[in-house]
Amino acid sequence: MKYETIIGLEIHVELKTASKMFCGCDASFGGEPNSKTCPVCLGLPGVLPVLNRKAVELATRFALALNCQIAPYSIFHRKNYFYPDMPKNYQISQYDLPLGVGGHLNLEMDDYVTRIGITRVHLEEDTGKSIHVGGSGRIHGADYSLEDFNRAGVPLMEIVTDPDLRSPEEAREFMQELKGILEYLEVSDCKMEEGSLRCDANISLRPVGSEDLGVKTEVKNMNSFRSLYRALAYEENRQRELLENGGQVVQETRHWDEDSGVTSPMRTKEYAYDYRYFPEPDLVPLELDKDFVEKMRGTIPELPAAKRKRLITDLGLPIYDARTLTSSKAMVDFFDRGIKAGADPKKLSNWMLGELSAYLNANGLDIGDIRTTPEQLAEMIHLIDKGTISGKMAKDIFEEMLNTGRGAKEIVEEKGLLQISDEEELERIVEGVIQSHPNSVEDFMKGKEKALGFLVGQVMKETEGRANPTLVNQLLRKKLQAGKD
Repeated sequence: MKYETIIGLEIHVELKTASKMFCGCDASFGGEPNSKTCPVCLGLPGVLPVLNRKAVELATRFALALNCQIAPYSIFHRKNYFYPDMPKNYQISQYDLPLGVGGHLNLEMDDYVTRIGITRVHLEEDTGKSIHVGGSGRIHGADYSLEDFNRAGVPLMEIVTDPDLRSPEEAREFMQELKGILEYLEVSDCKMEEGSLRCDANISLRPVGSEDLGVKTEVKNMNSFRSLYRALAYEENRQRELLENGGQVVQETRHWDEDSGVTSPMRTKEYAYDYRYFPEPDLVPLELDKDFVEKMRGTIPELPAAKRKRLITDLGLPIYDARTLTSSKAMVDFFDRGIKAGADPKKLSNWMLGELSAYLNANGLDIGDIRTTPEQLAEMIHLIDKGTISGKMAKDIFEEMLNTGRGAKEIVEEKGLLQISDEEELERIVEGVIQSHPNSVEDFMKGKEKALGFLVGQVMKETEGRANPTLVNQLLRKKLQAGKD
């Protein structure tokens, strides 16, 4: 029997606000454990929550960008559970009346486009962080646990997709596209290593042609796009082997172990009724009028899909270049500034996706970490176009630009790296090389083209790489051809 994979994602995003969801505590990452807390986020008796307006604005913008309907009336609930990372013993969240519903995102794969439904977008508060000391680092087998409540109460947005994803590849691509939208909207910093973008996945298999969903498992602890893909690929194969051998899939939550590359059972899957939801009595209903919604709609910038189309249609970039550049807001912003500075689009893209990306990867940096500006890179490309420097020289110059933050023109002038394009000077050097290497000249006369490359190399050596290679080629061919005639 052939099986079809069904995947739905639950994504949690920490919102880019200065303060927490229901109190004025600092919402930034890190800090001395438990230093960013107050009676409200610690759940002490007699305190009242106050809703963060900025969090509502950011979530509304995002929900609109995903084509959701914004609820004119929504409320918060208490999600009751007992775990040390939530000091109130309940989490303030939204249940049956969320902020946004019924959206979608068109997912562009290599050779097809598929529409992924968005079930809901809702607001809630984040939990604290449990640190399990000893053993495997998980609660089972740990010697003891520590709690840091700095993160407790940080504004959190949850996005739940319809079960429309059909492969681990689609799930990974969806998350990358979603991250781009979040960054373009400046809703979140999306730092997965800091937990501001997290994803759980529900995956099941069903016989091809069946309309009924199979028994699903929820997979947790996937902290990168690579982890998401690997965990779902493993779980997909595990369930397929189980079904093909006559077994049954158990509905449960499973933990992904990055080192071993396997999932393992954590607990049986909870249901909504396990949390005993009831309306939060200390918060009034959230009512968003049409003027507020339209104001938020007006703040939505050009999003990744539209920007990709523009780069391909207006600037003539290949699909690969456009997709890679637009996958990061910081990267495409750098590109746009370079274009405004007059750089050729394809040449700028080549430098960014080639030498610049290699430098970033080798040094573990993001493009925002470098001192070189887009305008400086555009200036260097202009120097190449004018023949002031060669492409080979430019690679060394660019590396120094990245290391020092200095401009190409300054480096070229200081080191005397101006490319020699004076025809009379090059003719003299070319004649000297021809006289010094009669064997290579003879080989060229016999039709051996490689001999020309050797002679060009000798000219470049004589000029310490500063000769204009195109002009050197032309002069050598002209002189050697004259010798033939």
